[in-house]
Amino acid sequence: MPSSDSQFAQSDTPVIKIRDLVFRRGDRTILDGVNIDIPRGSIVAFMGPSGAGKTTILRLISGQLRPDAGTIEVNGHRVSAMSRRELHRFRRNIGVLLQDGALFTDLTVFENIATPVREHTDLPESLVRRLVMSKLSAVGLGGIEERMPHELSGGMARRVAFARAVVLDPDIMLYDEPMTGLDPIAVSTIRTLMRETNDALGQTSIVVTHNVSQVRRFADYCYIIASAKIVGEGPPQQLTDSTEPSVDQFMNGKVEGPIPFHYQPPGAAWGLLD
Repeated sequence: MPSSDSQFAQSDTPVIKIRDLVFRRGDRTILDGVNIDIPRGSIVAFMGPSGAGKTTILRLISGQLRPDAGTIEVNGHRVSAMSRRELHRFRRNIGVLLQDGALFTDLTVFENIATPVREHTDLPESLVRRLVMSKLSAVGLGGIEERMPHELSGGMARRVAFARAVVLDPDIMLYDEPMTGLDPIAVSTIRTLMRETNDALGQTSIVVTHNVSQVRRFADYCYIIASAKIVGEGPPQQLTDSTEPSVDQFMNGKVEGPIPFHYQPPGAAWGLLD
């Protein structure tokens, strides 16, 4: 669990600084004037209803998407101003874990984890093997390196994907629903790996999650995103106790509240009946 003297409160300049962020898809505004600070060494959770733009922010941070307005700075460098070559170097220091793991189905466990090492370094194969095996051991899966992804359980596959994401010891980790679809033991395993790896390597982690019950166990700080805005932010327990209507609605799973249940197309009246 996060310590009471969390680095979030102690950090000075944020490693990730987002200001007045606007992102649109066609006529729909996904994010509108969003401001976020993420201090070095912290684990920050993005929460909110489906389709609110949480994963979009991860893609903007990694440079896969470009904002319509506003800025995203990582270690003082504006991501949207980076060239293709600069983005390639920048992404070497970012690890990504998707909710389905996204393992290469035709590669062994070993080859899956070795892929980013071979892509971004010129290490000899002897060192590649040592690095891969050490990461497999760290996630408790030593000895399965020759298995194929279809031979793994859901929890094992997620741990292999975790090992691949951290194999180069990235400075920043992006997690997109890392605990979705896992049994309680696997959820606890992934949660513990996230916290321990973040603290041991001095990483900065962003976690997109809907898991309100788990977020208090690994996150230092949370942002709740809804209706294109930040509707709440703070330490997990503070949000749990909040009486602010949008925060209370999401954290307690209430149907009624300011966060709409039905999607309404922009610029059009919508209803079940005319």
